[in-house]
Amino acid sequence: MLFCSAGGGLLLLLLRGEYVITRCNYLTRHFPFHWKEATIISLCCCLAGDYTDGTLLATTDGNRANGQPLLVNDQNKYKSMLIRTYSTVWMIGGFAFIVYMGHLYIWAMVVVIQIYMARELFNLLRKSSEEKQLPGFRLLNWHFFFTAMLYTYGRFLSRQLVNTVTSDHLLYKVVSGLIKYQMFICYFLYIAGFVWFILTLKKKAYKYQFKQYAWTHMILLTVFAQSAFTVANIFEGIFWFLLPASLIVINDIFAYLFGFFLGRTPLIKLSPKKTWEGFIGASVTTIISAFLLANVMGRSQWLTCPRKDLSTGWLYCDPGPMFKSEHYSLGEWVPHWFPWKELAIMPVQWHALALGLFASIIAPFGGFFASGFKRAFKIKDFGDSIPGHGGITDRMDCQMVMAVFAYIYHQSFIAPHNFSVEIILDQIIRNLAYEEQKYLYERLGEIFHERQLTQS
Repeated sequence: MLFCSAGGGLLLLLLRGEYVITRCNYLTRHFPFHWKEATIISLCCCLAGDYTDGTLLATTDGNRANGQPLLVNDQNKYKSMLIRTYSTVWMIGGFAFIVYMGHLYIWAMVVVIQIYMARELFNLLRKSSEEKQLPGFRLLNWHFFFTAMLYTYGRFLSRQLVNTVTSDHLLYKVVSGLIKYQMFICYFLYIAGFVWFILTLKKKAYKYQFKQYAWTHMILLTVFAQSAFTVANIFEGIFWFLLPASLIVINDIFAYLFGFFLGRTPLIKLSPKKTWEGFIGASVTTIISAFLLANVMGRSQWLTCPRKDLSTGWLYCDPGPMFKSEHYSLGEWVPHWFPWKELAIMPVQWHALALGLFASIIAPFGGFFASGFKRAFKIKDFGDSIPGHGGITDRMDCQMVMAVFAYIYHQSFIAPHNFSVEIILDQIIRNLAYEEQKYLYERLGEIFHERQLTQS
């Protein structure tokens, strides 16, 4: 027993140095654990704390100028670890359940995330003393928010909405009319908000009001530009949403682990806790994970099939050539005793390497941008929506950059550029009246009949 305890303590000492002794001493004094539990919990404290790269050092306001690091309070760190662990378990479990439920539920999750992000960003520049004199000003912000939501999702999901209501003629006519005039409706709502803003201008509050007006539009651009692409990825197939999002999570985890064990060289001044060792180690791990995860996810029709409507039923489709394995012979490159003579690789796995490369090298700059932004406003987190993690916006910085790239990459290199039957049918349903559709149907019948007579 004594040997095992000493071995566990020596392992922790070799991993992270002298401050581990401080942590273990604290646990020994305050928690009467058996040696096994003490060793495990000590290791968990090292691995699951509130750090971005594994460092346990913090800088207080008093010593920030001198750059002298101090150990973080162990009691607070232990509580933070427990809170973060509980929050993480709930988030992972909830996210997995929503993915299982399907496209529509994932879209609803994105909408909820948008609302929380907007709320956190709206609150960032608000001054309660100013807004006491401006009744209804917050309501105006949300008016612009929901107008932008109506415009964005009306444009991106119009095809799915029409396909959902085609069985009901009356409902189809109503929905088709709303889609046809959707841009005008949104413009009218925006102009109404614009006039509302002008009418609420008050003397001695002009500067604050115009600052809030500009800030609101920047928020809408930031939130909806990326989330619209996220929703488009979802309905192209959950695969194109889940894989990029998973790669960001994997990159964050392994940047922390490599930084924890090997981190020595600072990466960027905006994020002093980031290290080159964590960055490089996470990049390699993320690219490998992208290649392997694409193979696992690509086997599920639930993840790969696009959703053409807003229903929630099970999906069946031809996965297409991207998700069909191609066999590569290893030939003489491997010794005779090697068990595998060929490899089965999906074409989408090669594309996943590009996603992994972007998630490793470019997407982290979304986090650096957020770090610089928070430094400019002298805040630690954007909010407190997630216990132990900060706000929703704090978790979405890299995801926002990644979602846009995933959509653009999919449209540029994977999505078919020729007109498919689904695209043509969608245009017919959306743009032709019922009589015109009937006439087209009759004309197609005549054309096919004439061709049959010619061929016979």
